[in-house]
Amino acid sequence: MNRRGLLIILSSPSGAGKSTLAGRLREWDPTLSFSVSATTRPPRAGEVDGQHYYFVSVDEFQRQIDAGEMLEHAQVFENYYGSPKAPVERAINEGRDVLFDIDWQGAQQIAKSSLRDHVLSIFILPPSISELHRRLVSRGQDAPDVIQRRMQKSWDEISHWDVYDYVLINDDLNETEERLKTIISAERLRAKQQPDLMGRVLKLKEEFEGLE
Repeated sequence: MNRRGLLIILSSPSGAGKSTLAGRLREWDPTLSFSVSATTRPPRAGEVDGQHYYFVSVDEFQRQIDAGEMLEHAQVFENYYGSPKAPVERAINEGRDVLFDIDWQGAQQIAKSSLRDHVLSIFILPPSISELHRRLVSRGQDAPDVIQRRMQKSWDEISHWDVYDYVLINDDLNETEERLKTIISAERLRAKQQPDLMGRVLKLKEEFEGLE
């Protein structure tokens, strides 16, 4: 079936399981690709330009914003991050889905963009705040002050749950994964994602009229 791609947005507070779920979705469907963000922060060890991020200067980042080349952008912890429009637009027109891991502000910018008709936004909620804190501590990636900062930011993220198309409570990772697959499978079949549908209906109409 010929179809347009989906722009799939996954958002959640840190520790709610979003990255794990995104990884599982890509195992389920290897054609899913992550949108590669642009950033003004310097690359970390092992990061490759164009693969992990597009590393650009502040001036170049601002130029892309002014030229309308960013789907969304934001300042995060003193650095700028954004999603270039051209590769996403190309993927959607070729029938490939693109996965975004962004916050509610980025999601809102994309929902108002020229690609809004192809957006599928999903928010992942933790089962409780105490469980969210436990997950952040147990993964052992952040210092205590960073965890505290992430916890303080978590409610700001959660408070915008109602601007998303779907909201899932991640109390069981396997069940949440299955619900995500169901949502994506159904959204791929929406009429607006099938550019050939009108032609097919017109052909049926011609066949019907030929019977008269």
